[in-house]
Amino acid sequence: MTKKLDLKPKSHSAKDRTDAISEPQLRFAQTLQGYEQALRLLQTQKFDKAKSLLEKVIESGISELADRAKVHINICNQQLDHIQNTFQTAEEHYDFAVSLMNLGDFVTAREHFEALSSQRPTLDFVWYGLAVLECLTGRTTESLQHLAEAIRLNPGTRFQARNDSDFRNMADDPRFTELLYPEGSIGA
Repeated sequence: MTKKLDLKPKSHSAKDRTDAISEPQLRFAQTLQGYEQALRLLQTQKFDKAKSLLEKVIESGISELADRAKVHINICNQQLDHIQNTFQTAEEHYDFAVSLMNLGDFVTAREHFEALSSQRPTLDFVWYGLAVLECLTGRTTESLQHLAEAIRLNPGTRFQARNDSDFRNMADDPRFTELLYPEGSIGA
């Protein structure tokens, strides 16, 4: 008598299937919990603690949460830099303010430019940066005042502003034209 071989695959019990599914779900739930905790820390301005939790979220490999965590880590880094920054030179401080402006953090950039303008009021590039910021944020009158100060300190700034696309919002403003092309108004 020969023994019949059972060629049917063994079916796994419902419990086995649940365990296999629950492992990734459990990992996602734990990562999500860490992400939410990091967001609460971010809201209470505990940036260093939030950053470490967000780094764990990225390490988890769950791309939906990791992508968001990277954005929030950038925010933490910005805020930690803002709190801890000590600049060796006015140029370094200026570069930092410009980088904030380029990131769209106009409020913090304005704080840095204003601090620089009060600490180093004779540096034309500080006034120029402040003029660009004011123009980008729709504060035309302030932008013109700061640009006029930059030109007063360094007349060569006039030529730089003529070609700077950041001032395109003011291109049709006669005050801007008079500031950049004073020779056109002489004798007219």
